[in-house]
Amino acid sequence: MKARLICLISIFTVNLMLVKEVSSKVEPPNYNFTLESLSVFLPEKPLAEIEKKYGKGEVISDRNGIKELKFHVKHLRYYIPVWVQVYEGKALDFFVKLPSYFLHDVFHQSLINRYGKQNKYFNKENNSVYVWSNKDNVKHIYSGSCTITCFPIYYSGLIAKPKDGLVGYKPIIEKFEYKETKRR
Repeated sequence: MKARLICLISIFTVNLMLVKEVSSKVEPPNYNFTLESLSVFLPEKPLAEIEKKYGKGEVISDRNGIKELKFHVKHLRYYIPVWVQVYEGKALDFFVKLPSYFLHDVFHQSLINRYGKQNKYFNKENNSVYVWSNKDNVKHIYSGSCTITCFPIYYSGLIAKPKDGLVGYKPIIEKFEYKETKRR
């Protein structure tokens, strides 16, 4: 009888501990991530400002005066890769591969809060692409996908109308674009 009572008390105590853990506050993984961390990569921002905040970037290529650099933005325990193209010391465009643990709704809403409602929206199967064409000559492109939950894929910003004389300039987002090849 005593053993049964001790067993019931221990089960009751364990259940109380579980209830306490379940009622704890849960924040989305990207709750403290802001677009401000990426604002230094926006087109026309000086390379010196980027390097001051994130250090020297890894040089991916250097052709016709256009440098492609890769930086890492630290968030919590993860590094988020950011590719930037620079010409004459200023950013032309950038591409960010966003972590899948970010919540799509939170990131998309932060873009809407910053730039207003998107101008274009494309949806194919589970993937969506949102485009903001701003008056400040910058085009913002964001992509998200949904399976069981929705998550972001990438965010990119590029000059809507590049300067004349940019020989061989191709936005990074176009370089990363998936092209289906025909099988023989």
